[in-house]
Amino acid sequence: MRMDKFKFALILLLGVCGLSCSGKRSGAVPNPQVFGRLDNGETIYLYTLANRTGMTAQIINYGAIMVSLKVPDGAGNFQDVILGFDDLEGYVNDQSYQGAVVGRFGNRIAGGKIHLDGKDYQLSVNDGNNHLHGGFTGFFKAVWDAQQESPNTLRLTLVSPAGEEGYPGNVHMTVTYCVTEDNSLKIEYRGTTDEPTILNPTSHGYFNLTGSPQNSILEHHLIIDADYITPVNSTLIPTGELLHVQGTPFDFRKPRPIGEAINADHEQLRFGSGYDHNWVLNNHTGAVRKVAELYDPDSGRLMEVLTDQPGLQFYSGNFLDGSLVGKKGQKYGFRTALCLEAQHFPDSPNKPNFPSVILRPGEEYGQTTIYRFSVK
Repeated sequence: MRMDKFKFALILLLGVCGLSCSGKRSGAVPNPQVFGRLDNGETIYLYTLANRTGMTAQIINYGAIMVSLKVPDGAGNFQDVILGFDDLEGYVNDQSYQGAVVGRFGNRIAGGKIHLDGKDYQLSVNDGNNHLHGGFTGFFKAVWDAQQESPNTLRLTLVSPAGEEGYPGNVHMTVTYCVTEDNSLKIEYRGTTDEPTILNPTSHGYFNLTGSPQNSILEHHLIIDADYITPVNSTLIPTGELLHVQGTPFDFRKPRPIGEAINADHEQLRFGSGYDHNWVLNNHTGAVRKVAELYDPDSGRLMEVLTDQPGLQFYSGNFLDGSLVGKKGQKYGFRTALCLEAQHFPDSPNKPNFPSVILRPGEEYGQTTIYRFSVK
């Protein structure tokens, strides 16, 4: 979890290539807009980040939620490529983690149970018998302190107190969003603790590159640079084994329409009602590298995913059923968006063979994930 010299040097190199938020764009910082007020009267603000070519991202300090992300298509038309809501009430009532930073632990933990340094901890159980995305509240229902440092950079901070959702340790979190000049959205996470704990946050944006949630994502072409997935049981908890993707519907090592094999007769697809699995990313060294690519042939939009994480959860919107009403009164139907969540593996605290998610006092958690947009 600690940042070594090689990773630090690589981050500096990426900064030279235009992916760093350290080179903040000069200019007047726009004033945040009032997005709404919570029942306790607390005001929630909307922050707009932009680069010189017109790409914008809007984030609120409730849940560190990404409310909109507008990028151009092949004809230069800017559209919003993530799902969400028009008002605060939608996010307060939402249980699908639209656009949020989730944690402390993104993904599932079996039975909500962890064992750490000889102690057992019971986390909240909010997904059947399991713990999911940090529990009932976690990061995605918290009010973060926010500071917009430049026209393209927003820094959000939060203290998650010991005992919250059952987790040990007071965790200090920082999440920085940055819209860079090469049309990337860069998300940097940093965290420290005063007691041994676990930490594995991720971003839960729902993408549809067509710019309209009336279209499904089944015609999107996907590449994931991974030879294996972590197969799951019927409650979507990893078995601890690795499954090679060769000859399965999970082989996205070459471009493949998402809908091509999503309905194949495969036990793993039945368990997930489609794709809802963690891919074991190749070439994990702790350095940022390209791990996935998503392409919409109709709009020409291309999204690359770069991260320093060992895993990527691909969720194909299987539980969207039209009951969720979002932006402009649109109903979010079956498989009208997908998530690509950079992370450590699900249930890592209970799988000694998985990369560790333990964070100790004196260490710093670090993650960098980049969604880079272009057209072809």
